[in-house]
Amino acid sequence: MKFKLFLAMILSVVLLAACGSDDTSSDDATDEGADATTAASVADDGEALKETASENGTWIIIPTQDMTVDGELVVAGEFRDGGEEDGDIYRKIAAYTQDDEYNIIDQWTITTDRLVVQSENLRFQGGMLEGDVYVEADGFNLHESATVTGNVIFANADYEASAALDGTVEGEVSVEE
Repeated sequence: MKFKLFLAMILSVVLLAACGSDDTSSDDATDEGADATTAASVADDGEALKETASENGTWIIIPTQDMTVDGELVVAGEFRDGGEEDGDIYRKIAAYTQDDEYNIIDQWTITTDRLVVQSENLRFQGGMLEGDVYVEADGFNLHESATVTGNVIFANADYEASAALDGTVEGEVSVEE
């Protein structure tokens, strides 16, 4: 009986060793491609925030402090869950820090003339946007933890119908005519 147990253990070790691989070159190539579309973009000033929000940025935009953006802040580009072609489309501005249990610790204020939303399913979460929001895409989401001090203007009624404004809008909500 002990011999059979010993033999089974030896076969298990041999099987695991044979199935292992030291070749990581294909994994590295996959990881590099995923980083370009799924990694977070941290911004520490207004110009960096503009770049991370562009179509060349990444799916999540994270300011690290209160900041001012000269002119408009345009959020553009299509980003999908996990970088997969069939993944859900979404984008997020996370104007806050959080602890290990996802509780918001600090919130940041982004000051700009206008936030222009061109990315579908953009969520603005935590923090405050001082300025107006102009929505040119479906699925805009103002999370309950966020505030817009200006107006929220939708380019058409369909964009307004697809939006969720659970946060605070201190100005007017309207549809451009």
